[in-house]
Amino acid sequence: MATISFARGAPSLDIVDVEGLKEASRLAFENDPAGTTAYGTSVGYVPLREWIAEQHGVAVEQVLVTNGSMQADAFLFELLVQQGDAVIVENPTYDRTLLNLRGRGADVRMVDLEPDGISIDALKTVLGEAVHPKLAHIIPNFQNPAGYTLSAEKRTALLELAVEHDFTIFEDDPYVAIRFEGESIPTMLSQDDAGRVVYASSFSKTVCPGIRVGYLVGPQAVIKQIQTLATNTYISPNMVAQSIVNQFARSGRMDGAIETVKTNLKARKDAVVNALQREIPDATFANPSGGYFMWVELPEGVDVAELEKAAAQREVQFVKGTDFGGGPNTLRLAYSGVTPEQIDEGITKLAEALKSLGVAAS
Repeated sequence: MATISFARGAPSLDIVDVEGLKEASRLAFENDPAGTTAYGTSVGYVPLREWIAEQHGVAVEQVLVTNGSMQADAFLFELLVQQGDAVIVENPTYDRTLLNLRGRGADVRMVDLEPDGISIDALKTVLGEAVHPKLAHIIPNFQNPAGYTLSAEKRTALLELAVEHDFTIFEDDPYVAIRFEGESIPTMLSQDDAGRVVYASSFSKTVCPGIRVGYLVGPQAVIKQIQTLATNTYISPNMVAQSIVNQFARSGRMDGAIETVKTNLKARKDAVVNALQREIPDATFANPSGGYFMWVELPEGVDVAELEKAAAQREVQFVKGTDFGGGPNTLRLAYSGVTPEQIDEGITKLAEALKSLGVAAS
Protein backbone atom coordinates (compact mmCIF):
# COMPACT_ATOMS: atom_id res chain seq x y z
CA MET A 1 0.00 0.00 0.00
CA ALA A 2 1.50 3.34 -1.05
CA THR A 3 1.70 6.06 1.58
CA ILE A 4 -0.47 9.11 0.98
CA SER A 5 1.56 12.05 2.25
CA PHE A 6 0.09 15.41 3.18
CA ALA A 7 3.36 16.17 4.97
CA ARG A 8 5.66 17.70 2.36
CA GLY A 9 5.17 21.07 0.69
CA ALA A 10 6.50 20.10 -2.74
CA PRO A 11 4.86 19.67 -6.15
CA SER A 12 4.44 16.17 -7.56
CA LEU A 13 6.53 15.32 -10.61
CA ASP A 14 3.55 15.39 -12.96
CA ILE A 15 3.19 19.18 -12.57
CA VAL A 16 6.89 20.01 -12.99
CA ASP A 17 7.91 21.23 -16.46
CA VAL A 18 10.69 18.68 -16.93
CA GLU A 19 10.92 19.26 -20.68
CA GLY A 20 11.22 23.00 -20.15
CA LEU A 21 14.00 22.45 -17.64
CA LYS A 22 15.83 20.19 -20.07
CA GLU A 23 15.65 22.91 -22.70
CA ALA A 24 16.71 25.59 -20.22
CA SER A 25 19.69 23.45 -19.23
CA ARG A 26 20.75 23.09 -22.84
CA LEU A 27 20.45 26.83 -23.42
CA ALA A 28 22.39 27.63 -20.25
CA PHE A 29 25.43 25.67 -21.43
CA GLU A 30 25.12 26.75 -25.05
CA ASN A 31 24.50 30.46 -24.51
CA ASP A 32 26.84 31.06 -21.57
CA PRO A 33 29.19 28.14 -20.93
CA ALA A 34 31.76 30.32 -19.17
CA GLY A 35 29.29 31.96 -16.78
CA THR A 36 27.43 28.72 -16.13
CA THR A 37 30.50 26.71 -15.20
CA ALA A 38 32.57 29.36 -13.37
CA TYR A 39 32.67 30.16 -9.67
CA GLY A 40 30.78 33.36 -10.41
CA THR A 41 30.08 36.08 -7.87
CA SER A 42 28.77 35.99 -4.31
CA VAL A 43 25.66 37.94 -5.37
CA GLY A 44 24.63 35.17 -7.75
CA TYR A 45 24.42 34.62 -11.50
CA VAL A 46 24.42 38.16 -12.86
CA PRO A 47 21.77 37.79 -15.62
CA LEU A 48 19.34 36.18 -13.18
CA ARG A 49 20.05 38.88 -10.63
CA GLU A 50 19.18 41.44 -13.31
CA TRP A 51 15.95 39.60 -14.22
CA ILE A 52 14.84 39.53 -10.57
CA ALA A 53 15.60 43.24 -10.19
CA GLU A 54 13.43 43.96 -13.25
CA GLN A 55 10.54 41.91 -11.83
CA HIS A 56 10.56 43.90 -8.59
CA GLY A 57 11.38 47.29 -10.12
CA VAL A 58 14.50 47.78 -8.02
CA ALA A 59 18.17 48.48 -8.66
CA VAL A 60 20.22 45.36 -9.29
CA GLU A 61 22.39 46.26 -6.29
CA GLN A 62 19.37 45.51 -4.08
CA VAL A 63 19.28 41.82 -5.10
CA LEU A 64 21.27 38.81 -3.92
CA VAL A 65 20.62 35.31 -5.31
CA THR A 66 21.21 32.37 -2.98
CA ASN A 67 21.12 28.58 -2.72
CA GLY A 68 17.42 28.41 -1.88
CA SER A 69 15.46 30.81 0.28
CA MET A 70 16.51 29.07 3.51
CA GLN A 71 20.06 30.23 2.76
CA ALA A 72 18.68 33.74 2.30
CA ASP A 73 16.92 33.45 5.67
CA ALA A 74 20.10 32.26 7.36
CA PHE A 75 22.15 35.16 5.97
CA LEU A 76 19.60 37.74 7.10
CA PHE A 77 19.30 36.23 10.57
CA GLU A 78 23.09 36.08 10.90
CA LEU A 79 23.31 39.77 10.02
CA LEU A 80 20.45 41.11 12.12
CA VAL A 81 19.73 38.72 14.99
CA GLN A 82 22.08 38.24 17.94
CA GLN A 83 21.69 36.30 21.20
CA GLY A 84 18.73 37.67 23.15
CA ASP A 85 17.34 39.88 20.37
CA ALA A 86 13.56 39.95 20.17
CA VAL A 87 12.05 38.67 16.92
CA ILE A 88 8.35 38.73 16.05
CA VAL A 89 6.96 35.66 14.28
CA GLU A 90 3.47 34.53 13.41
CA ASN A 91 1.78 31.82 15.47
CA PRO A 92 1.75 29.31 13.86
CA THR A 93 4.75 29.75 11.58
CA TYR A 94 7.23 27.74 9.51
CA ASP A 95 9.01 25.26 11.76
CA ARG A 96 12.46 25.77 10.16
CA THR A 97 12.25 29.49 10.88
CA LEU A 98 11.60 28.73 14.55
CA LEU A 99 14.53 26.29 14.66
CA ASN A 100 16.87 28.78 12.99
CA LEU A 101 15.93 31.69 15.24
CA ARG A 102 15.99 29.66 18.44
CA GLY A 103 19.33 28.21 17.39
CA ARG A 104 20.67 31.77 17.30
CA GLY A 105 19.36 32.40 20.81
CA ALA A 106 16.70 34.86 19.67
CA ASP A 107 13.90 35.93 22.01
CA VAL A 108 11.11 34.63 19.77
CA ARG A 109 7.79 36.38 20.33
CA MET A 110 4.93 34.49 18.69
CA VAL A 111 1.93 36.64 17.74
CA ASP A 112 -1.42 35.09 16.88
CA LEU A 113 -2.21 34.59 13.22
CA GLU A 114 -5.72 35.35 11.96
CA PRO A 115 -7.28 34.38 8.61
CA ASP A 116 -6.28 37.82 7.25
CA GLY A 117 -2.75 37.68 8.67
CA ILE A 118 -0.92 38.48 11.88
CA SER A 119 -3.05 40.11 14.59
CA ILE A 120 -2.12 43.78 14.58
CA ASP A 121 -3.80 44.31 17.95
CA ALA A 122 -1.81 41.48 19.51
CA LEU A 123 1.38 42.81 17.93
CA LYS A 124 0.72 46.28 19.36
CA THR A 125 0.27 44.68 22.78
CA VAL A 126 3.66 42.99 22.50
CA LEU A 127 5.30 46.21 21.30
CA GLY A 128 3.71 48.03 24.22
CA GLU A 129 5.45 45.71 26.69
CA ALA A 130 8.83 47.40 26.21
CA VAL A 131 9.76 44.81 23.58
CA HIS A 132 12.08 46.22 20.93
CA PRO A 133 12.24 43.66 18.12
CA LYS A 134 15.04 43.66 15.60
CA LEU A 135 12.93 41.79 13.08
CA ALA A 136 9.39 40.69 12.28
CA HIS A 137 9.22 37.55 10.15
CA ILE A 138 6.06 37.58 8.04
CA ILE A 139 4.89 35.07 5.40
CA PRO A 140 2.31 37.27 3.65
CA ASN A 141 0.84 35.05 0.94
CA PHE A 142 -0.68 31.58 1.54
CA GLN A 143 1.29 31.27 4.74
CA ASN A 144 3.13 28.12 5.72
CA PRO A 145 1.58 26.33 7.59
CA ALA A 146 -1.81 28.08 7.69
CA GLY A 147 -2.46 29.02 4.06
CA TYR A 148 -3.65 32.48 5.19
CA THR A 149 -2.96 35.73 3.31
CA LEU A 150 -2.06 39.06 4.92
CA SER A 151 -4.62 41.73 4.03
CA ALA A 152 -3.69 45.01 2.35
CA GLU A 153 -4.74 46.93 5.47
CA LYS A 154 -2.51 44.87 7.72
CA ARG A 155 0.43 45.27 5.33
CA THR A 156 0.07 49.04 5.66
CA ALA A 157 -0.22 48.77 9.43
CA LEU A 158 2.93 46.63 9.65
CA LEU A 159 4.93 49.13 7.63
CA GLU A 160 3.80 51.93 9.94
CA LEU A 161 4.70 49.91 13.05
CA ALA A 162 8.12 49.06 11.62
CA VAL A 163 8.90 52.76 11.26
CA GLU A 164 7.43 53.67 14.64
CA HIS A 165 9.26 50.92 16.54
CA ASP A 166 12.42 50.74 14.44
CA PHE A 167 12.38 47.11 13.28
CA THR A 168 12.92 45.34 9.96
CA ILE A 169 10.10 43.43 8.26
CA PHE A 170 11.32 40.19 6.73
CA GLU A 171 8.74 39.59 3.98
CA ASP A 172 9.21 35.86 3.31
CA ASP A 173 7.20 35.28 0.14
CA PRO A 174 7.93 31.97 -1.67
CA TYR A 175 4.29 31.29 -2.58
CA VAL A 176 3.37 34.68 -4.04
CA ALA A 177 3.03 33.43 -7.64
CA ILE A 178 0.82 30.49 -6.67
CA ARG A 179 -2.45 32.41 -6.43
CA PHE A 180 -5.38 30.59 -8.03
CA GLU A 181 -8.26 32.69 -6.72
CA GLY A 182 -8.82 36.39 -6.02
CA GLU A 183 -6.76 39.48 -6.69
CA SER A 184 -3.06 39.86 -5.90
CA ILE A 185 -2.11 42.23 -3.08
CA PRO A 186 0.94 44.51 -3.48
CA THR A 187 3.99 43.40 -1.56
CA MET A 188 5.19 45.36 1.43
CA LEU A 189 8.50 45.71 -0.42
CA SER A 190 6.77 47.65 -3.21
CA GLN A 191 5.26 50.07 -0.65
CA ASP A 192 8.37 50.50 1.48
CA ASP A 193 9.55 54.11 1.40
CA ALA A 194 11.58 53.87 4.60
CA GLY A 195 13.93 50.97 3.85
CA ARG A 196 12.25 48.75 6.43
CA VAL A 197 11.59 45.65 4.31
CA VAL A 198 13.85 42.80 3.26
CA TYR A 199 12.04 40.50 0.85
CA ALA A 200 12.79 36.85 0.10
CA SER A 201 11.38 34.45 -2.44
CA SER A 202 12.26 31.20 -4.16
CA PHE A 203 11.98 29.31 -7.43
CA SER A 204 11.37 26.04 -5.55
CA LYS A 205 7.60 26.47 -5.74
CA THR A 206 7.41 27.68 -9.34
CA VAL A 207 10.23 25.84 -11.16
CA CYS A 208 11.01 22.82 -8.97
CA PRO A 209 12.30 22.23 -5.42
CA GLY A 210 15.49 20.56 -6.60
CA ILE A 211 16.72 23.70 -8.35
CA ARG A 212 17.52 25.30 -4.94
CA VAL A 213 17.52 28.92 -6.03
CA GLY A 214 16.20 31.71 -3.80
CA TYR A 215 16.89 35.41 -3.41
CA LEU A 216 16.77 38.49 -1.22
CA VAL A 217 15.72 42.02 -2.17
CA GLY A 218 16.32 44.86 0.26
CA PRO A 219 18.06 48.13 1.00
CA GLN A 220 21.39 48.28 -0.82
CA ALA A 221 23.39 48.68 2.40
CA VAL A 222 21.83 45.53 3.87
CA ILE A 223 22.41 43.51 0.70
CA LYS A 224 26.03 44.70 0.63
CA GLN A 225 26.59 43.37 4.16
CA ILE A 226 24.96 40.06 3.28
CA GLN A 227 27.17 39.86 0.19
CA THR A 228 30.16 39.81 2.54
CA LEU A 229 28.61 36.92 4.50
CA ALA A 230 27.93 35.07 1.25
CA THR A 231 31.51 35.55 0.07
CA ASN A 232 32.86 34.15 3.32
CA THR A 233 30.38 31.25 3.25
CA TYR A 234 30.68 29.83 -0.26
CA ILE A 235 32.53 32.28 -2.57
CA SER A 236 29.54 31.98 -4.89
CA PRO A 237 26.28 30.03 -4.99
CA ASN A 238 25.39 27.37 -7.56
CA MET A 239 25.93 29.03 -10.95
CA VAL A 240 24.66 26.03 -12.95
CA ALA A 241 21.27 26.04 -11.21
CA GLN A 242 20.94 29.82 -11.41
CA SER A 243 21.87 29.88 -15.09
CA ILE A 244 19.21 27.25 -15.80
CA VAL A 245 16.59 29.28 -13.90
CA ASN A 246 17.61 32.38 -15.86
CA GLN A 247 17.08 30.61 -19.18
CA PHE A 248 13.81 29.09 -17.95
CA ALA A 249 12.53 32.53 -16.95
CA ARG A 250 13.69 34.39 -20.05
CA SER A 251 12.43 31.71 -22.48
CA GLY A 252 8.85 32.23 -21.35
CA ARG A 253 8.54 28.76 -19.85
CA MET A 254 8.17 30.21 -16.35
CA ASP A 255 4.70 31.62 -17.00
CA GLY A 256 3.44 28.34 -18.41
CA ALA A 257 4.95 26.36 -15.55
CA ILE A 258 3.25 28.60 -12.98
CA GLU A 259 -0.11 28.24 -14.73
CA THR A 260 0.23 24.45 -14.69
CA VAL A 261 1.04 24.48 -10.99
CA LYS A 262 -1.82 26.86 -10.18
CA THR A 263 -4.42 24.89 -12.17
CA ASN A 264 -3.46 21.60 -10.56
CA LEU A 265 -3.14 22.98 -7.04
CA LYS A 266 -6.58 24.57 -7.21
CA ALA A 267 -8.06 21.20 -8.12
CA ARG A 268 -6.17 19.59 -5.25
CA LYS A 269 -7.20 22.27 -2.77
CA ASP A 270 -10.84 21.86 -3.84
CA ALA A 271 -10.52 18.10 -3.33
CA VAL A 272 -9.27 18.65 0.24
CA VAL A 273 -12.14 21.03 1.01
CA ASN A 274 -14.76 18.65 -0.40
CA ALA A 275 -13.31 15.61 1.36
CA LEU A 276 -13.02 17.38 4.73
CA GLN A 277 -16.58 18.68 4.52
CA ARG A 278 -17.81 15.18 3.72
CA GLU A 279 -15.64 13.07 6.03
CA ILE A 280 -14.77 15.36 8.97
CA PRO A 281 -17.46 18.06 9.04
CA ASP A 282 -16.44 19.17 12.54
CA ALA A 283 -13.03 20.23 11.22
CA THR A 284 -12.48 24.00 11.05
CA PHE A 285 -10.36 25.51 8.29
CA ALA A 286 -10.02 28.55 6.05
CA ASN A 287 -10.24 27.93 2.31
CA PRO A 288 -6.86 29.12 0.94
CA SER A 289 -6.77 31.17 -2.27
CA GLY A 290 -3.33 29.90 -3.25
CA GLY A 291 -0.23 28.11 -2.13
CA TYR A 292 0.42 24.60 -0.89
CA PHE A 293 -1.12 24.31 2.57
CA MET A 294 -4.28 24.16 4.63
CA TRP A 295 -4.47 24.55 8.42
CA VAL A 296 -7.05 22.32 10.08
CA GLU A 297 -8.39 22.62 13.61
CA LEU A 298 -10.14 19.57 15.03
CA PRO A 299 -12.58 19.68 17.95
CA GLU A 300 -11.18 20.45 21.39
CA GLY A 301 -9.88 17.35 23.09
CA VAL A 302 -8.55 15.68 19.94
CA ASP A 303 -4.89 14.76 20.42
CA VAL A 304 -3.32 15.16 17.00
CA ALA A 305 -0.15 13.42 18.20
CA GLU A 306 -2.25 10.27 18.70
CA LEU A 307 -4.06 10.88 15.44
CA GLU A 308 -0.69 11.02 13.68
CA LYS A 309 0.08 7.49 14.89
CA ALA A 310 -3.36 6.17 13.94
CA ALA A 311 -3.08 7.76 10.49
CA ALA A 312 0.39 6.29 9.95
CA GLN A 313 -1.08 2.82 10.55
CA ARG A 314 -3.35 3.59 7.59
CA GLU A 315 -0.45 4.85 5.45
CA VAL A 316 -1.41 8.53 5.73
CA GLN A 317 1.01 11.27 6.79
CA PHE A 318 0.56 14.91 7.85
CA VAL A 319 2.38 17.36 10.15
CA LYS A 320 1.19 18.11 13.67
CA GLY A 321 0.24 21.71 14.36
CA THR A 322 2.41 21.75 17.47
CA ASP A 323 5.50 21.58 15.21
CA PHE A 324 4.61 25.10 14.08
CA GLY A 325 3.54 26.48 17.45
CA GLY A 326 -0.11 25.55 17.03
CA GLY A 327 -2.43 23.81 19.47
CA PRO A 328 -2.58 20.05 20.17
CA ASN A 329 -5.76 19.71 18.10
CA THR A 330 -4.33 21.28 14.92
CA LEU A 331 -2.56 19.94 11.85
CA ARG A 332 -1.19 21.05 8.50
CA LEU A 333 -2.25 19.39 5.26
CA ALA A 334 -0.02 19.93 2.24
CA TYR A 335 -1.98 19.18 -0.94
CA SER A 336 0.75 19.99 -3.47
CA GLY A 337 2.18 16.50 -3.90
CA VAL A 338 -1.02 14.40 -4.01
CA THR A 339 -3.61 13.94 -6.74
CA PRO A 340 -7.33 14.61 -6.13
CA GLU A 341 -7.90 10.84 -6.06
CA GLN A 342 -5.20 10.35 -3.43
CA ILE A 343 -6.61 13.27 -1.45
CA ASP A 344 -10.07 11.72 -1.39
CA GLU A 345 -8.68 8.39 -0.20
CA GLY A 346 -6.32 10.02 2.27
CA ILE A 347 -8.94 12.18 3.97
CA THR A 348 -11.29 9.18 4.17
CA LYS A 349 -8.54 7.25 5.97
CA LEU A 350 -7.83 10.23 8.19
CA ALA A 351 -11.47 10.21 9.24
CA GLU A 352 -11.20 6.48 9.98
CA ALA A 353 -8.11 7.17 12.11
CA LEU A 354 -10.03 9.85 14.01
CA LYS A 355 -12.86 7.43 14.70
CA SER A 356 -10.39 4.82 15.92
CA LEU A 357 -9.47 7.26 18.72
CA GLY A 358 -13.07 7.25 19.89
CA VAL A 359 -13.76 10.64 18.31
CA ALA A 360 -16.72 10.92 15.96
CA ALA A 361 -15.73 12.53 12.67
CA SER A 362 -19.14 14.09 12.31
